[in-house]
Amino acid sequence: MDLIGQLSELLAASAAEAFIQVGVFVGAVLLLFQFINYRQRGALIGRIEKATAWQPAIGALLGLTPGCGGAIFVMTLYLRGSVTFGTVVATLISTMGDAAFVIIAAAPVHFLYISAISLVAAVITGYAVDWSGIGSRIRRRHLASAPPPEASALAEHLAIEHEEDAVAQGLVISSSGLEHLGHVEGDAIDLALHHQRPEDPASLGYRLTHNGFLGYWLILAVGLAFGVATLVDVDLGDMIGLPQLTVALGIAGTVYGVILTAAARRFGLNTTHEDEEHKLFSLRETLVHGALDTAFVTTWVFVSFVAYNLGVLLLGGGHVATGELLIADWMQRTGLATVVVGAVLGLIPGCGPQILFITMFTRGLLPFAAVLANAISQDGDALFPLLVLNRPAALWATLVTTVPALVLGLLMYMLETRTALGLILGR
Repeated sequence: MDLIGQLSELLAASAAEAFIQVGVFVGAVLLLFQFINYRQRGALIGRIEKATAWQPAIGALLGLTPGCGGAIFVMTLYLRGSVTFGTVVATLISTMGDAAFVIIAAAPVHFLYISAISLVAAVITGYAVDWSGIGSRIRRRHLASAPPPEASALAEHLAIEHEEDAVAQGLVISSSGLEHLGHVEGDAIDLALHHQRPEDPASLGYRLTHNGFLGYWLILAVGLAFGVATLVDVDLGDMIGLPQLTVALGIAGTVYGVILTAAARRFGLNTTHEDEEHKLFSLRETLVHGALDTAFVTTWVFVSFVAYNLGVLLLGGGHVATGELLIADWMQRTGLATVVVGAVLGLIPGCGPQILFITMFTRGLLPFAAVLANAISQDGDALFPLLVLNRPAALWATLVTTVPALVLGLLMYMLETRTALGLILGR
């Protein structure tokens, strides 16, 4: 087969695997959690302000919920001064962002291991941070460097003018009239996080995402049946006399997801604070954003599969088996380095790079310790509100979470390589 044929086959296989083996399960789990969040409407988040003594523990539990929603809301509560800095740290340690959906779909037992270890680390670190007084010092410095009242008033005036101009042009300020969590309409958080990117319902991207989401959920539902069948080594396409149907469905699902991701311009930042509020207060928006979140994850899984399959092909000189042997040898020699890489990669805000890293684990390319280090260190999309409104707190928080990530990751690596634990945690 020529090079073009090999690349075409690689892309097709990667697309089919990304959707059938991962994407459909991500969609099912994500929809379940988002529907629960919609029904509860942030009830636990509303109680966290009152339970001051339990805030780091509650923050750690909120961070454990797959996705970025709970963690994002904790950040806005901190910006209001309603929760402690230790609560922020605990939440960020326990959160895996949207990468959690990947490991739930591909390796649910490992997700439980990571969740248990992260929860303990989050609670201990959160209370230790509050006891140390780091948060008080960060807040005092931030208040000392805050703009004078007249500057803040000018900023709010300009933001309001921006909103009036957008309304006059027929654009939608999507937070207007919306009930909020962690802040109120028109305050500094609202103006900074919600009113900067008004949505144009006449735009092609808006029409694609808000009209095409039902079709995506339909193909996900059909794909889920095929995905479940593959778990027991059954090809539904073969059963009905269409042997290429499974691959065709997988390719169609991945292409559909890439189109939705591109239409929503979500290759980088996936979930914003405003997106999370929309999902809590509108069932339709829950379905729209759930489709976009699933498409985003599937797109990054597809990228990961392409990178892996291409790497195997190139390393093996066109022979997959040879490439996989070389990768296995590389893992044995550089496993410790991957733990450090996982922890450092967690410093990058957002979910995309983390999804890629965890997908590499599901392909057998990384040790469990590396994924654990990355899971503890990463902050998902939750760090972005802090980066916008309190950059020193964001930088300190992400640095602090890297410490337990490195310590526990390296400790786990030693346990994996020197005890029978490696046989349990290995893939």
